[in-house]
Amino acid sequence: MKDTKIIWNSYSEDVKHFILSKTNDKNIADDLLQEVFIKAHTKISSIQDVHKIKSWLFTVANNTIMDYFRSSKRKYSITAGEKMEMDIVDSDDHTADFFEHTEHDCLYGIIKNLEKKYRDPLFMADIKGIKHQKIAEILDLPLPTVKSQIQRARKMIAQGFVDCCGYELNEKGKLVGELKSKEDCKICS
Repeated sequence: MKDTKIIWNSYSEDVKHFILSKTNDKNIADDLLQEVFIKAHTKISSIQDVHKIKSWLFTVANNTIMDYFRSSKRKYSITAGEKMEMDIVDSDDHTADFFEHTEHDCLYGIIKNLEKKYRDPLFMADIKGIKHQKIAEILDLPLPTVKSQIQRARKMIAQGFVDCCGYELNEKGKLVGELKSKEDCKICS
């Protein structure tokens, strides 16, 4: 159950309704939903108990909403009922790794900083598992454009690791190197 596509199919509607109930704006809810699932995609390996994925996902959604309101200087309050819902994740669920600096943090930052025209097709293809032809129809773009945007987004991610963490591309085009500390990381710090 740790496949992002399965998690998307199982919980995306519920998470979207939750986000929409807090933001009251469909466009913002769509953007935040995308951000939640990018985070989920990069952090899903830290979940030890698959039965807690839904509650973990709602915690990620709640944190993303609070980050949005903080960054846009909007007000947000958590009612007692919502707080109880967000506290479902037990402290013994082994998600402590979620808060450590990893390649996933860098990946999340890199994807978040991609231009929307690259991030959206990449998200649809790699997170939602939508076929390129369908993405072209959804975005009303020619198929070669969609394929090119997805390919460029993937190259931008690789370049992001080079720029962010000092990785290098070897002769086969694979990233090599060691993750810098969070303080030295240009995207995560």
